[in-house]
Amino acid sequence: MQKITPFLWFDDQAEGAVKFYTSIFKDSKTGRILRYGQEAAKVSATGRPVGSVLTIEFEIEGQKFVALNGGPQFQFNESVSFVVNCETQKEVDYYWEKLSAGGGQESACGWLKDKFGVSWQVTPAVLIDMLHDKDAAKAERVMHAMLQMQKIDIEKLKQAAKEK
Repeated sequence: MQKITPFLWFDDQAEGAVKFYTSIFKDSKTGRILRYGQEAAKVSATGRPVGSVLTIEFEIEGQKFVALNGGPQFQFNESVSFVVNCETQKEVDYYWEKLSAGGGQESACGWLKDKFGVSWQVTPAVLIDMLHDKDAAKAERVMHAMLQMQKIDIEKLKQAAKEK
């Protein structure tokens, strides 16, 4: 059993969100679905109908999650995000396009919000390596270049690292 499981509170889009995420990540699957019964429906703040989806378990790349249809009381914000570690520009481009599709919002430095309001960081591993370079000036040039980007461009980061 996984000790810690991210639990995502949606208004009423949990099922759509899970379908969206499992369509993007190749190593993913949907698990058990718990539906509102009489007792849970009685206490739900927004009057969820009996039989509607309460929670859906799902897994992405071996990480288990639970999505909840809990009502509009709580909204996602950037204080919590999920990092997608990428090896290539092609991978960065793929996840950036897919996660921002259908109404997502691009932000700065590899961050975006998907159409459900969940924040993601689409991050190439080489960026983290360059930011930790022993040459502080090189790391600063890379940081400066990254701060100018929305989607991360690996080639531009490499160029910045080489500059003197």
